Amino acid sequence: MDYREAGVDVEAGRAFVQRIRSMVDSTTRPEVLGNVGGFSGLFQLPVGYREPVLVSGTDGVGTKLKLAHTLDRHDTVGIDLVAMCVNDVLTCGAEPLFFLDYLATGKLNSEQLAQVVTGITDGCKQAGCALLGGETAEMPGFYQSGEYDLAGFCVGIGEKSALLDGSQVQVGDVAIGLASQGVHSNGFSLVRKIVGDRGYDWGDRPAIFDGKTLGDVLLTPTQIYVKPILGALKQGIPIHGMAHITGGGLPENLPRCLGAGQSIAVESSAWNVQPVFQWLAAEGNVSPRSMFHTFNMGIGFVVLVPAVQVTTTMQYFADQNIAAFAIGEVIAGNGGVVGLPE
Repeated sequence: MDYREAGVDVEAGRAFVQRIRSMVDSTTRPEVLGNVGGFSGLFQLPVGYREPVLVSGTDGVGTKLKLAHTLDRHDTVGIDLVAMCVNDVLTCGAEPLFFLDYLATGKLNSEQLAQVVTGITDGCKQAGCALLGGETAEMPGFYQSGEYDLAGFCVGIGEKSALLDGSQVQVGDVAIGLASQGVHSNGFSLVRKIVGDRGYDWGDRPAIFDGKTLGDVLLTPTQIYVKPILGALKQGIPIHGMAHITGGGLPENLPRCLGAGQSIAVESSAWNVQPVFQWLAAEGNVSPRSMFHTFNMGIGFVVLVPAVQVTTTMQYFADQNIAAFAIGEVIAGNGGVVGLPE
């Protein structure tokens, strides 16, 4: 016997690395040292920092991958993977520098996984970070045929004195919500249950989606907010806090950017909830409270700014073609979010 008879094709793995090399190279930054294929990725710290602090984050895509597997569409979940990591790193004001991925499958399908890497490189370009390396693991018998799993890891950098840690947030600051592109990458266990229990097919076209299929709408990738946010900071917009709205929705994620003795009062009528959330709530008979605790409900990222900066901040994001809404205000409290459905 040999390794190939056991289900692991080492030669195919080498060929796959060569196939994706140009994709990886397309994300490079000046600080990248060395080439793809080594045991580790090398990255030189950017110049100009007095007290540089490295900021890291890791995440996956979750059961949204089941939808990609079912539809055999793999070019967007890589964007989700990058977005979930870089948006988290961004919340303290750090610039994402480089990204690494871990891709595991039962049987290496070069065409399928090249689509995944295409999405990862696209996400890295949107975030301005380098795809520094990764791991592709072929694990026979561990995954169903045609399925794979993804995990990602991002490192960013920030000036120690400028990093956001909640201490900058003041009572009276206004929460400005930046629009999501839909469900992003959270709540897909509930999404899949609603679709399955109600007898829908991913190719169905509910009228509320204006001709798009369920698959089209739900595979829309997570918005990457890195360049617009970093641009706002460089322009001097005084952002006091930021939150990436992922699993747990606004109620769980907004408090993570606050200081001691603070809460946020949110006005849920301040923005229009997107059709996908209206459809999920109706078809699944999901309570408003559960919707807000599971999904982003149309707000993918939140920045906290002084009240006098609201107009300037809203205009800035409008110029970046990102819909923004004044959704609430920081108040004295015990770290919760008030004003959302109970």
